[in-house]
Amino acid sequence: MPVDLAVITAHRIIPVIALGSSDKADGLAQALVDGGLPIAEVTFRTDAAAESIRAMADRGDILIGAGTVLDVEQVHRALDAGAVFIVSPGYNQAVIDECLGLGVPVLPGAATPSDMTAAVNSGLDTVKFFPAGACGGPGTIKALSAPFPQMRFVPTGGVNAANIGEYLALDCVPAVGGSWMVPPGLVDAGEFDRVTGLVAEAVAAVENRRGGRR
Repeated sequence: MPVDLAVITAHRIIPVIALGSSDKADGLAQALVDGGLPIAEVTFRTDAAAESIRAMADRGDILIGAGTVLDVEQVHRALDAGAVFIVSPGYNQAVIDECLGLGVPVLPGAATPSDMTAAVNSGLDTVKFFPAGACGGPGTIKALSAPFPQMRFVPTGGVNAANIGEYLALDCVPAVGGSWMVPPGLVDAGEFDRVTGLVAEAVAAVENRRGGRR
């Protein structure tokens, strides 16, 4: 099912997930759906990534992307498993070109003016700002948006419940990526009711901040 970036960023939070075992994938997907956040970026940081993507995507009630995609081969593994968008930690032109050629939304990692220039030249208008916290957070995004007013940023890395409002207050930030609502300890322990509660809290915080505005 083709999607666009507006759909991907609509909830304003993209949970970033690394699953060591695919047997937790369905329970985690249910927790996200129950908490009101039916979207996830499943990272290729573990051997269980493709299988986890498949298990979650096959449900049909949650939008699944693949993260930490480092090469074209992983792009195809992710798409074959059911991912509908691709996220990379750095600016990889081969990955970007492959996704654009396939009509698949891609969020490349970018943090410098050179990255932004390359993104604009590739026809992109949205990037993953990573690692957000280490690269100066909202202040750096403001500085970058001045010479690149057409660019939108999805900050990831160091984003949490305490600072999400600072990021989402910026007009050039349609969404953030983070894992604070899906802590690995709870996921590994199968404590999905607690995960659901954290997800619901994150969703409520966004809704309260924007007053229900999309």
